[in-house]
Amino acid sequence: MVQWFYLHGLGSSPQSRKGQRIGDRLRELGQVLHRPNLNLGGFSQLTVSRQICQVSALISQHPRVVLIGSSLGGLTAAWVAQNCTNVEALLLLAPAFGFPDCWLTPAQLQHWQELGYRDVYHYGEGRSLPLDYHFVEDARRYGSPGLTRPVPTTIIHGRDDEIIPIEASRDYAQTRSWVRLIEVDSDHALSDLSGGDLDGYLRQSLLNP
Repeated sequence: MVQWFYLHGLGSSPQSRKGQRIGDRLRELGQVLHRPNLNLGGFSQLTVSRQICQVSALISQHPRVVLIGSSLGGLTAAWVAQNCTNVEALLLLAPAFGFPDCWLTPAQLQHWQELGYRDVYHYGEGRSLPLDYHFVEDARRYGSPGLTRPVPTTIIHGRDDEIIPIEASRDYAQTRSWVRLIEVDSDHALSDLSGGDLDGYLRQSLLNP
């Protein structure tokens, strides 16, 4: 039996609206969605490496896994699938390829480095929390050219994404025949994506990995 996992984005939590919507849709289809908390270990010391290790350990006991990742969770999902052969399919929602350099200006990144941390609003906590600059150094280790395992992948990305430019997903899909990019008229949160649309993408892309 396939096990489904949802990986939330930076400054989010398993209780995110998007994760709940996807969980509700899968429940209607007779599936269970696992939503791990990727903030374990403290948000301030968060790294992509830590998330990859956490998720890889969680899914190791399951022979068949589908990962759904949002933003930074999408980048994490792609790298987990690169190294874990039990991941059979991916659904990536505005994946954070090129993060955080595509998110902030060089001046903002330099200021972050000089200060040592940057306040990031955490929607799960309802307040801003400091994030150590080591997050940037670690994230830069996970460039998309290293993602070469042909895992069937569907990407949904908004043309009006204000955080992760849709060009990042276009470039990623262009060089990988196993990736299907669905462009939608929405923002980074994909707030304009209806439940019916989401249901359709889940059915078409992942229910028969």
